[in-house]
Amino acid sequence: MLDIIMKKAFKALLVITSLLLSVIGSNTAMAQLTPMAKKETDSTKVFALEDLQMLVFRYHPIIKQAALLSESARANVLQSLGYFDPELKASFARKLFGNTEYYNKWNSELKIPLWLAGADLKIGYDRNVGTYVNPESRTNSQGLSAIGLSIPLGQGLLIDARRNTLRQAKIMVEYAEAERLKQINAVWYGAVKDYWNWYYAHKQFALINEGVELAQRRFTALSRQTLMGDKPAIDSVEAYITVQERIIQKEKMKIELQNAQLILSNHLWNEDGNPLELPFDAVPQNIDLAKAKPNPLILDTLIGQAANQHPELVKLRTKGAQLAVERSYRQELLKPKLNVMGNLLSSRTNFNSVIPSDYDFNWSNYKVGIEFAFPLFLRSERGKLREVKIKQQELNFDLQQYGRTIRNDITASYNDLSAYSVQLAVQIKSIQNQQILVAGENQKFSLGESTLFLINSRETKLIDMKIKQESMVAGYQKTLAELYYKAGTRQDVRFN
Repeated sequence: MLDIIMKKAFKALLVITSLLLSVIGSNTAMAQLTPMAKKETDSTKVFALEDLQMLVFRYHPIIKQAALLSESARANVLQSLGYFDPELKASFARKLFGNTEYYNKWNSELKIPLWLAGADLKIGYDRNVGTYVNPESRTNSQGLSAIGLSIPLGQGLLIDARRNTLRQAKIMVEYAEAERLKQINAVWYGAVKDYWNWYYAHKQFALINEGVELAQRRFTALSRQTLMGDKPAIDSVEAYITVQERIIQKEKMKIELQNAQLILSNHLWNEDGNPLELPFDAVPQNIDLAKAKPNPLILDTLIGQAANQHPELVKLRTKGAQLAVERSYRQELLKPKLNVMGNLLSSRTNFNSVIPSDYDFNWSNYKVGIEFAFPLFLRSERGKLREVKIKQQELNFDLQQYGRTIRNDITASYNDLSAYSVQLAVQIKSIQNQQILVAGENQKFSLGESTLFLINSRETKLIDMKIKQESMVAGYQKTLAELYYKAGTRQDVRFN
């Protein structure tokens, strides 16, 4: 008799405890599930990949920094153009001692560098008078005007240092543009990966929450049936253990979701350059699984596009063009220096008129000169030229290797994308079949032909399969972004 009373008391205590836990657990679960349910239905809180693209390309500091590369290269072009700027120089000196004017010198010259043949056009005016002025530079009181050219007939005729510098600076603009594109692609690829990591963490958390809710409802129903004597108390204990396990898993997923949100927030900035935080109630966009199939034509398209436009290949080709200019310049230095200078002289000082007949320049008044220089061994010049040729060979090898590597990387990413597509199709069907098993097991349990353990097992497996599906979705999207990144470009999500 005492054993029966103790058993009933223990059973009643177990039921009461189960009911209390049910109420507490139900309130806790619903308090956490309700906001999530609101989030999923509130379209204004969806943070789509297109929204991320807009913020990144408008306000991301690295994107803005990358734009400075092109500006810096153009500034170097402007600096190189400075070698062709006209130069005006003048000097004046006078010495007067006692009643004697030792000298009174005024020298001025306008030099205009010409692109053609590396020549310089010179216009000058000199006035050198005084008792002790060198006779070869002495002029009359009106001074002496001159106009002439300095032309290199040997070294510097085809290319000289200033033309070499300017041509290379112009080439570096294209190099800087390729580097800018490379940095932008890297930033966007990182942002896309972080977005899909956040997507997966969010979906994982939502599915675990759904599992907590299902386990909680089952625990509540079993507690009531136990109270009425329809189910054994041990089923309530087992049901509540399942609730506890899923709550622990949910808390773990909650931390992962928060961390994924923080990582994604690294890419968010406003127009004032202040960092933004992804709202806690933001949700990722939904994915149409029917579109998770790679376009068969995309592989050939991206391979062809990468062969012509990949930033790494563009940089190597521009480097090759730069070396070609440098090689021409170094070959030019093997020639002897032979500069010819000629000036027509006039005693007239007025250069305001543009009519040649107003000047008294004539071929009988002139000044000419020839400058010649040639290193006997040319060791320095030949060494520099050999160095440039070696760099060109190295560059050709780099082009071959990079071209092959890029092509294989694109193909590998496409293969991964195709594998994800096949796996997703199989996973969708597997989930459908698993849902049928769960529904059938629930029906058998209601008829007393199954156990709670089997239901929990099948339900847990269904949740795991859905989580795995979301992992595949995220993996597919990240691989799609990787495919474009390996091709040296990026996918514009606005037209997806």
